[in-house]
Amino acid sequence: MSNSRSKIPVIIDTDPGVDDTIAILMAIASPEIEILAFIVSFGNTDLEASYLNIFKIYQAVGRHIEQYPESRSLFPNYNPARKPVVVRGAAGPLSGELHNAAYFHGRDGLSGITNSHPEWNLPPNLLSSGVHPQLELDNRPGHEVALDVLREYPPQSVTYIVLGPMTNLAQVLRTDGACVRERVGRFVIMGGALDVPGNTSPSAEFNFFADPYAVAETLTPDNSGIPLSRVLLLPLDITTAHLLPFTSYATNIDPTFDVDAPSVASGKTPLAHFTSSFLQRTRTVMRSFGRDAMELHDIAAVWAAIAHPPGLQGPAPGWTVRRRRFQIERTGELTRGMCVVDRRDDKGAYAPGANRARVQAALERGMISGGGFGPLESAVVPARVETEGTPSPPSGKDDNEGVLVVEATPGAEVLVHMLMKRVWGVEADKEGIKADQLRAY
Repeated sequence: MSNSRSKIPVIIDTDPGVDDTIAILMAIASPEIEILAFIVSFGNTDLEASYLNIFKIYQAVGRHIEQYPESRSLFPNYNPARKPVVVRGAAGPLSGELHNAAYFHGRDGLSGITNSHPEWNLPPNLLSSGVHPQLELDNRPGHEVALDVLREYPPQSVTYIVLGPMTNLAQVLRTDGACVRERVGRFVIMGGALDVPGNTSPSAEFNFFADPYAVAETLTPDNSGIPLSRVLLLPLDITTAHLLPFTSYATNIDPTFDVDAPSVASGKTPLAHFTSSFLQRTRTVMRSFGRDAMELHDIAAVWAAIAHPPGLQGPAPGWTVRRRRFQIERTGELTRGMCVVDRRDDKGAYAPGANRARVQAALERGMISGGGFGPLESAVVPARVETEGTPSPPSGKDDNEGVLVVEATPGAEVLVHMLMKRVWGVEADKEGIKADQLRAY
């Protein structure tokens, strides 16, 4: 694919999910992309709830456009010439126990709005006919549908975005890995924690924790996985610092937004009512973690996909990427889903004895810059350990190996400004957003 700004065909592999839902809203509102399919997965909640949430998202956009017809042009992926296909994918991991994140997202994936805001429940007959005005329904296994979609497009022209566990992608690879490697030009994956603590366990991010076997099969440096040179990984290291401050949301989107007052439809747009309906509980949960803000994990991944079409050489302006090599722990009693990085010759590693939590907080505020062997970086010389009778691996690094990891973006305030303008049609003040982000820590 040429590096023109023609529409990027994308497959979105997702487990909606509060932040997935905001990310999908941004995708629907982004003219740079064409959504080919939603491959739904278990993850934040169970498979069926995640599947239904796709339709709730489109229902909310439809109600918004019905009330504000002039906003139709703001959602170019709402009613395109070709309907995106929606399909159920994996209901559980390739191996190991089934986990979800209902503690954060609610049993329905949207903070329990099934009960708290029944106006967002789907009409009973919406899906029974097998026909939807904006979406193509398909009851075949998700990996089969994904492959059929890929086969329709030229080599290396499609972007595959993973916002949930990597199980669906692993199943697609198992079925026809050659097709995936031929047709997908960019893989954008939200997952992992390399140099920061996890958000599901002390060492693991949720998506990688949910199915570490799929991660191990997919992000492998051999011919069985995906071409690592086409991967953009957004781990917690970069996504956690991208915050939507709830004070900014209240100022710009919904002035009535309050943890103690459930959203009501009157006096606000349908989209603001929809998002406030589930963000109210999210705000309560985030405050219990010490932040009055939502972390934009999946939204950052969609942003990266928009900025990095297949065929783009090098990172987009304002973005920084670096190759990182790691292995994924699959069976550890305490470390399932952990990215095991060899830090012994990593200049970016923390110095012995450094308080990682404090260092990371400073890094997120932009107070510390890396490079060389600074006071917060490691100069430890690796100690080689050889097993008798086993050839030693070559020393040093091969720059052609490893996953491309996003380490910097144009800025968290830039993302929030873009999000507010596209999803809610609001031109927010970037400096005000930035100030609210700093206060949210």
